Amino acid sequence: MPFLSTFAVYFVIWWLTLFIVLPIGMRSQQEEGEVVLGTVASAPAKFRGLRVVLVTSLIAAVIHGGWMLASHVFGISVSSLPVILPDFG
Repeated sequence: MPFLSTFAVYFVIWWLTLFIVLPIGMRSQQEEGEVVLGTVASAPAKFRGLRVVLVTSLIAAVIHGGWMLASHVFGISVSSLPVILPDFG
């Protein structure tokens, strides 16, 4: 698989993983008891952007590595998965 295609698949996995990792460990200003004037109470008290990016990259790399292993070593592809849609023809 070309490098650009591999990177595109990793980027899509990374982006989806970001939305899973983002709320993990987040504490709102309301939970901390320190709501800053002009913000909503549900806003994060401390945004840990570097931690979110690192954890997301690590999880996405593991998922991407599993996908690469399944496709290149074991030969599993989307076309080899069973079709679960009924035949409307």
